[in-house]
Order: sequence, then structure tokens, then C-alpha cells
Amino acid sequence: MTKWTRGFAHYGRDSRGTESWERFFSLAPLPALLLLFAAQTGKPLQVETQSSSVGKRLPEQPVSRKPVETAHLSLYRSSHEAMGTLYTMEIYARSQDEANGLFELAFDEVDRIDSLLSNYQPSSELIRITEGAPKGPITTDPETFRFLERSLFWSEESGGAFDITVGPLLKAWGFFFHGGRIPSDSELASLRKTIGWNKVLLDPMTRTVRFRDATQLDLDPGSIGKGFAVDRVVQLLRSANVDAALISAGGSTIYGIGAPPGEPGWTVNIPSPVGTNGPPAPVLLRDSSLSTGACTEKFFIKEGHRYCHIFNPQTMRPVEGTIQTTVIDPSATDSDALSTVVFVLGDQGSLALLSRFPEASALIFRDGSSGPRCIAIRWPSGSCSDLKTGMNQGVKQ
Repeated sequence: MTKWTRGFAHYGRDSRGTESWERFFSLAPLPALLLLFAAQTGKPLQVETQSSSVGKRLPEQPVSRKPVETAHLSLYRSSHEAMGTLYTMEIYARSQDEANGLFELAFDEVDRIDSLLSNYQPSSELIRITEGAPKGPITTDPETFRFLERSLFWSEESGGAFDITVGPLLKAWGFFFHGGRIPSDSELASLRKTIGWNKVLLDPMTRTVRFRDATQLDLDPGSIGKGFAVDRVVQLLRSANVDAALISAGGSTIYGIGAPPGEPGWTVNIPSPVGTNGPPAPVLLRDSSLSTGACTEKFFIKEGHRYCHIFNPQTMRPVEGTIQTTVIDPSATDSDALSTVVFVLGDQGSLALLSRFPEASALIFRDGSSGPRCIAIRWPSGSCSDLKTGMNQGVKQ
């Protein structure tokens, strides 16, 4: 599959610190230009759909659950394995050929981001930084630098509840290779000096990264990388004049562009929290994202105790007492990070942090004395009492 060079103009920040990039078509990807050509001429666009070298592309096909045509648009779906999960995309397009071209555009972009941020691929930019930054400043590309800036932004805002340097903890507790083990207190103590977001030093003037005091850190993008990739896909699809699409990174981070024809938004189901009688009410996404953090897939059980893959960087231990968190935010990068932040923080910490970011809303389930309890913060489908999931009501705002 042919790869192309993608161009970007300058980027800036809005009042929330969120990055914004301006696409310019003097360096536009060839597939996007071909799509625009097809739209103008009405001629079908032939696009290869073979698998890339990074992930496996599953066959594109119309979605059977909603075989509708509105204004000559039909709904199509495709899936692609990347970044350790299954990306799926639903899109309204004029033809299968047009949909195929958009799937290629989107999934190649996910593979490209994976080649930058992977902590498994030896040739990734993140691993190059991890290996070189203890020795001195490493100059990186603007995109990876923005990723690191946003990661440290959420570390600072959360008081360290979010931290991409927890890679050694994942390995010490056996999550990196899915084994599961309980490290000794002395082993954890020895790891303390290798963890800490404030040891990552960024210089925007030179676009360099270095680690304080030559510390050997292990950067893990797992709590923000998928959201970052989803945001990049959203930007490309909007550049290709896509009006309605749903992008999902394994169900943990989802973004809805526009809405299906005749609908107010994309209906998205939230997983049922462990210990409740059913899922919360679905929510509508329109030009917004939703991310969920839970311990239903990545965990291990030792002597009857369940250990989660989400860590409190201060205690260096898996978080206890939180069942599931879901955050809605205009940015998939931010909702991905925030779903981890509110998972780690307590009730009051989550309320205090989200009060500074009014565009974000959260639905949090934690252990209670007589079963799961709910905390709803500006949740669009109502308060905890409206959810009918069989749990105790908690904090509502």
C-alpha cells in the first residue's frame, strides 16, 4: 500500500490549551485529492484495500443493522488492527469505492501515529526518545512534541494522577506481558526514581526532549495515545469533507463526526459497570468524543483479589475502589487522558479538576459500602438516579 506525505500548517492553542492544526492542500495527501476529484466528476474511485504491514485490515462492507440511503448516502463499516486494539469506522459515503478510499486514509493515519508513539516497535519515535533523552536533548518532530506537551499538560493539571512514565510499573506488576505478579515493597521502592512526569523536560524553542538528571524513564502512551490517533483521523476526514462518521479505538475512545442523516447525533452505548444491573443510558455524540476506563479486560486475580492495570503513580499500585469512568469531551486526546485522571482521583479531586474544564462531563462508578455508587458530573443523559443501573446514588453535579 502506498504511503504518502502529509503536510500541516501552523498550530496554536485555544483557551483550554487544546492543540489545533490547520490543514493546507498544497501538501494534501493524494487520496484526499482523488476523493475530491471523484466527488466533482461522479466517477468511481478505485482504491486498494490490502492490509498494511502494521495492522490487518478487515473487509469493508455495508452495515447490515442500518441499510439506509439518504440523499444518495449509504452507511459502510470497516475495521483495522493497530495500537494493540481494533479500530472500527462507520461512515456515510456515496459509494463503496468512496468509502474504501476514506477507510484507507483513516487507517493508514492510525498506522502512522502508531509508528511514532508505539512502545513496542523498536523503530518508533517514542522509543528513540526513551533511549536517547537520558544522554542529552533529543530533537523530535512537531507532532510527537505536541503529544508529549499534551501528556505533561494533563500530568500537571491532575497533580500527577496522569503520568506517561509509569511504564516500569506495568512491567513490575506483570501487565506488559499479561502475566500478572505482585512486586515486593523493596522492588517498588527501587522503581521510585525511574517514575515521574516532572522528570521529562521539554524545550519548545528547540523542540527537544531530555530526562532530568540523566534518569532512565520508560514512556507509556497507553492512556492517551489512542485518543491522539483518533483526533488525527478526525482532522483528515474533515479535510476530505466527510459530514458523518464514527471512529472507535477498541470501544475505549470513540468520536462522532456530525450525525447520521436525519439524526441528532451518533448513539453510543456505554459498557455495563461491573456489579450493576445494566448499562447506563446511551449518549449522543456529535462532533465530540467519549472515552471509558475500566478494569474489565486488563487485570489479574491473585488470592481472590482483583488487580487493575490503571495505576496511582503516587502509591505505585493499581487503583482500588474505582470500577469504571467515562468522559465526554470535544477532544478525543483529552477524553482519553481524563478517563484515567478521574479513575485515579477521588470524588472531590475529580469534581475540582473538571470544574476547570466546563466542556468535559464524566460518569464515574466506584465501590460503595453496599454496592457500586455513581458520580455524575454534567452528564448529558441526566443524573445518577436517571441511569437505572441498580447502584447507589453518589455525588451529582
